[in-house]
Amino acid sequence: MIRIPLVKTAICVVLCFVASSVTAQTRLKLQSTAVPFMLISPDARSGGMGNLSIAMSPEANDLFGNTAKIPYLKNDRGFLINYTPWLKDLGLSDVYLASAGYFKKLNSFSGINSSLRFFSLGNIDFTDESGNSTLPSQRPSEFSFDFGYNLLLTDALSMGVTLRYINSRLVSGPFNNTIFKAGNTFAGDISLFYKQNEDLEGFHAGLVLSNLGGKVSYTNETKNKFLIPANIGLGAAYLNKFDEENSIEFGLDVNRLMVPASPIGNDPELEDQYYSQSVVASWFNSFSSKYGIPFSESLKVSLGAEYNYADRFHLRAGYFVDNNKNLGSMQYFTVGSSFQYQQSKFNISYLVPTGGGITRNPLSNTLRFGSIFYF
Repeated sequence: MIRIPLVKTAICVVLCFVASSVTAQTRLKLQSTAVPFMLISPDARSGGMGNLSIAMSPEANDLFGNTAKIPYLKNDRGFLINYTPWLKDLGLSDVYLASAGYFKKLNSFSGINSSLRFFSLGNIDFTDESGNSTLPSQRPSEFSFDFGYNLLLTDALSMGVTLRYINSRLVSGPFNNTIFKAGNTFAGDISLFYKQNEDLEGFHAGLVLSNLGGKVSYTNETKNKFLIPANIGLGAAYLNKFDEENSIEFGLDVNRLMVPASPIGNDPELEDQYYSQSVVASWFNSFSSKYGIPFSESLKVSLGAEYNYADRFHLRAGYFVDNNKNLGSMQYFTVGSSFQYQQSKFNISYLVPTGGGITRNPLSNTLRFGSIFYF
């Protein structure tokens, strides 16, 4: 059970607890968003490679990363599930991210995919600064549901398009003449994947534009609506096959939020300008000097490698770094593995504990699990 104070901006406080992308101090120039759980990599394969996924060799979990790779999968259809405990290092057992997905090839050049993500924040007591209860205990949760289509454009280039519904139920009920409610919106992803050779050996590249969608409102006041975490990701990978059964692959992903930074200080005019900008304008404003943060600090970098034995056994390792100095320049190592038995594949990953305080990752000392069932 988590105990946090509720002030007029209760929703922002809850979001601060969920993800490091939300501002904790108004004087820090940070990129604040609603539904930050959409930035959490849900699958154990990517989790074992420092969240690397955009350009690595195709796998069923790519329906959470780059759906353009699905036409290159060897199996015609499959179902997968993943489970990620959250804040396990703090002894919490009811905060977690669970996901499930399904893909099916329609023919040799196209397919469909669908997925569900569910994030539970556990049981929360809402109190004021004096510890007095302000709202009944609640169990906030968020989820998203996707449906996508993927297509081979050429023998070497493929594309994926995904539509998404997002629901975020953080707080419900009245407080200080404000009625809190669940927020919801629609969004979409566009992804591309390029492979150098037909057998996937050699160079790969990928591009993903994700969470391109509307704003989210949590109250009956429509003035201030929160942006969702629109993101652009670029990836490159290289696969070297030693023989018919042994290969190793190296990859690099670079991600950047397309979300303008919150205004510094308490200037009402700047705040009005920030909340009144359109969604499309916000994507471009995130690169401007007025709303953006320094380019080098806005990047999140993933490095990783995967050893493959006969498509039956994998070993993985990765490194992740977030260059944002206001968030402590978070960085960590990951390791992972998987094995396949008949038509089932089992993934596991572990985040090596590093840092402390604001730089300590919520997944430190946590095992993540995932299974894929091919048909």
